[in-house]
Amino acid sequence: MFSRVLMTALAAGVVAGVFLFAAHMVKTTPLILHAEVYENAAPAETAHATTPATEDTAPAAEAKAEPEEWGPDDGFERSAYTLLADLLAAIGFAFLLVGAIAMSGRDIGWRSGLVWGLCGYAAFFVNPSYGLAPELPGMQAAELQARQIWWIGTAIATAGGLALIFFGQKRALTAIGALLIVLPHLIGAPAHEIRPGGVPAELAAEFAIATSLITGLFWLLLGGMTGYFYKKFES
Repeated sequence: MFSRVLMTALAAGVVAGVFLFAAHMVKTTPLILHAEVYENAAPAETAHATTPATEDTAPAAEAKAEPEEWGPDDGFERSAYTLLADLLAAIGFAFLLVGAIAMSGRDIGWRSGLVWGLCGYAAFFVNPSYGLAPELPGMQAAELQARQIWWIGTAIATAGGLALIFFGQKRALTAIGALLIVLPHLIGAPAHEIRPGGVPAELAAEFAIATSLITGLFWLLLGGMTGYFYKKFES
């Protein structure tokens, strides 16, 4: 069983990860690079407005400038890190998916795998996105740790709620499952102060739509491939 789970997760994860990387390169990465132009321009404009550049102040400002955080260079290095991140994420999600399938004890093929993929899409993207929409660099956001905690809690609650709805034998369990799905939104996602931002709304909207479509296709492919390989490696 372990070798079946391992081989299924690796095979499905690699296929879905390569697709995710290609989709990011074509659609979302250009939007991110565009947004970074606004993100990098904002600090420069603020510094220029608050501290006029003169011969006396310019050297002091340069001396006090903090070193930039490390990041991969644009081009091949950045693309390579994107590919690595997409592959690792896809394989990780594949392990979660095939683990849940194995625990359910149900027969599965590529068609039923699509349903499992849609459930993963709902748990890890759709429901969390109602509270925390996909963000471009430079966009306003609440404190990182608070967002991470809420996102993880929402994903767990949604996955648990869907499990109760699909596998629960009693109406009470179905009701509890539905409550788990909406509970994070009753609590509320971390909020942030509303103030003027540098990223155009049109760019943010295009990124949110593109991310939703790409992630949905990714989960369908991951679910279908997981079902296919799980059946293929049965013997």
